[in-house]
Amino acid sequence: MPPLQFDEQEVKETIDKVVERTFNMDFPWDWPGGVAFYGVTEAYEVTGETAYMEKIKAWIDEELEDGLPPLTVNAASIGHLLLSLYTYTEETKYLDIATQMAEYLVNDAERFDDDVLQHTVNGDKYTFPEQAWVDTMFMAGYFLLRIGKLLERDDFFEFGLKQYHGHEKFLQDDETDLYYHGWDNIAGNHMSGVFWARGNSWAAITMARALELVEVQHPSYMIIDGSLRDQQSALVRLQLDSGLWPTVLKDPDSYEELSGSCGIAASLLVRGKLYNKHIQKAITGILNHIKEDGTVMNVSAGTAVMNDTQGYKDVPAKRVQGWGQGLALVFLASLLKRRNIS
Repeated sequence: MPPLQFDEQEVKETIDKVVERTFNMDFPWDWPGGVAFYGVTEAYEVTGETAYMEKIKAWIDEELEDGLPPLTVNAASIGHLLLSLYTYTEETKYLDIATQMAEYLVNDAERFDDDVLQHTVNGDKYTFPEQAWVDTMFMAGYFLLRIGKLLERDDFFEFGLKQYHGHEKFLQDDETDLYYHGWDNIAGNHMSGVFWARGNSWAAITMARALELVEVQHPSYMIIDGSLRDQQSALVRLQLDSGLWPTVLKDPDSYEELSGSCGIAASLLVRGKLYNKHIQKAITGILNHIKEDGTVMNVSAGTAVMNDTQGYKDVPAKRVQGWGQGLALVFLASLLKRRNIS
């Protein structure tokens, strides 16, 4: 398999532009900022630009002036920033707050079946009783693995693994190996039953990151690796000639979507050279959709589990979105780091 070809300096300059554009956006304490700034922390890891972390620190400190905001599964994504800030500053206040968030997930958050977290978001208007959404794998599951590993807290780590296994149980389709967006445990179905690009990217990048934290001797390692392997085999066969993936994966006529494409492409990097030809196409496709000012284009807006396929196709992709910025940074940073655990 031929090695990847790209201009490292161009990628670094693009990262800087995307980071700058991201900091010119306004975020509340919730998942859009959590994903956006998680991407910035990944960018810091490969560039060493301390200004990135200083800006995240300023944002976190300002948000915490009134105390810790209400906790939800989606908002747990902010925990990723707190862990990175603790590593960067060695200030225990960030770790203490992250620990509070993890305690909430393990002890207080709504769950069903065998401790599968019910998807929750900020605000009383939106409730999803006994629903599992694939987003939770990144927002909460991966966060619990990170903090569990850092603190050597088996309760956090093992509960995080339960999210991986529970969401695989309910969301990965046995025939296609793709992940559904959601599962309604009360109705006993996948609702609209759509294989959504960003949803599959949440699963793929989350599992890829888990394989860096779970010891190969742990039984969960092979479970996660197998789920990811089969999903990736399906995903690469759905890649468009442009190097991107359609927002509805089984509908190549649905629009190309950047956030999902970035997460999927980033996950492929864990396989060494196996998927180089697909990653190479993705590099071109992704860079072609980042504007000179760092805006990541063609990113679908916030998306609930829609009623049908057309609902996903009608979600607008016109405006800049935090998750688009963040997942683009995850891909570009991973490209430079060349994550390879094989």
